[in-house]
Amino acid sequence: MTAPDLTDLRLRDFAPRPMIATTETEVLRCSTPAVDAHNHLGRWHTGEWRVDDVEALIGVMDERNVATIVNLDGCWTDELETNLDRYDRAHPGRFATFCRVDWSETATPGWPDRIAASVADSAARGATGLKLWKDIGLRLEDERGERVLLDDPRLEGMWRAAAEGNLPVTVHTADPAAFFTPLDRHNERVEELLQHPDWHFLGPGFPTMARLLEALETAVATNPDVTFIGAHVGCVAEDLDWVDRMLRTYPNFNGDIAARIAELGRQPRRAKRLIEDHPGRLLLGTDVAPPSAEAYATYYRFLATADEHFAYGPEDPPGTGRWRISALDLSAEHVADVVGDNARRLIPALRAAGG
Repeated sequence: MTAPDLTDLRLRDFAPRPMIATTETEVLRCSTPAVDAHNHLGRWHTGEWRVDDVEALIGVMDERNVATIVNLDGCWTDELETNLDRYDRAHPGRFATFCRVDWSETATPGWPDRIAASVADSAARGATGLKLWKDIGLRLEDERGERVLLDDPRLEGMWRAAAEGNLPVTVHTADPAAFFTPLDRHNERVEELLQHPDWHFLGPGFPTMARLLEALETAVATNPDVTFIGAHVGCVAEDLDWVDRMLRTYPNFNGDIAARIAELGRQPRRAKRLIEDHPGRLLLGTDVAPPSAEAYATYYRFLATADEHFAYGPEDPPGTGRWRISALDLSAEHVADVVGDNARRLIPALRAAGG
């Protein structure tokens, strides 16, 4: 048989099949009721509901023992009310909707007071937290065309409103580290960035990743009465020493693991140590919208088993990068912490509802 000429095999066509024998442990449910602390069920960003059939979603939740999903898409005023009606009020205890703020307000003077008032209003309407996205720092400008970052002193009223409203703040700043490095043959996320060129943030039009993380730390340090949940492993899953330092330094800082098992799973010993050193501070989140039974099973397997070299998602080639992950083999106690108990402790509305 004549072998094909693979001299010019393209990366996109390269689909190796691992030859190592591995264990495949199926974990369909955890004994502790789970809280998916990072998901998107609303119409923010897409204009359409991420979930068409809420009853079917609850069926998936029951199948995987997910007690509650945190919906980060509540927005504000009428849209918040619509989300609360569709999820929280229609299905008490199963959903917890976080609000957002209308950053278009920054185009006109007086916006700091309006932003603060919006957060207070959302808390009064029933929002259970506040979600801040990466547009703060990367793209957001004030009425003078100047960048607004998380450490902007004009945000003091917003932080105060969150604290007074008992709203934890899930904050996503920066993005994967590779998004801030040159887009060349050394960039480990080159395929992803070629598909999404607007995710590449290197250049004079953007702050550095270090500056964005500095702004986050300043916000955390100067607002000790606000409970922060750093999305995507404290916003920097590639540097767990940085996350560890933040957790040790600031008791009000926490993190979720949403959409970052691809990073954690290629440093499983360090990731496991982070959780063991801070068992009350990391939360389950999937960021898989619409939520799926398969995603929950993958996250449970990642946390609870000792399996090695398995796919972190269903895409082929993988969406984040061409690698596989190893599981953390956490103790049952630490699995319970991450899967649900930490979220119930850190999000007051879940404590009140017994979710």
